[in-house]
Amino acid sequence: MADQSIGNIIQAYTDESVMVNGVKFTRSLVIMAEQIIPDWKPESFEGLTEADFVSILEMRPDLVVLGTGPKQQFPMPALYQSLTNAGIGVEVMNTPAACRTYNILTSEGRKVIAALLFG
Repeated sequence: MADQSIGNIIQAYTDESVMVNGVKFTRSLVIMAEQIIPDWKPESFEGLTEADFVSILEMRPDLVVLGTGPKQQFPMPALYQSLTNAGIGVEVMNTPAACRTYNILTSEGRKVIAALLFG
């Protein structure tokens, strides 16, 4: 069982879903140690917009791990430029790898956000 004292940890994941605190999520979401934002606006990689990343900027993470679904896809840098301009790192990987990376960094006490897509 995951140590909940360090915040939200992804307990299980597939290409189509994640489980956090015993709750299964099948739609795009944003996870950070203190908060979960279900139903993050983009439903798929193709639906990503600049506004989706601006909403993450307001949370002030050190790093955003973007899970792009079952395969790694790189968004246009202009979409997440608000984050990089603010000194916030952005790492892009497939969603299962993003889940693993988020868990490791969160367990180390890092201020990381996982923005996960499933479509």
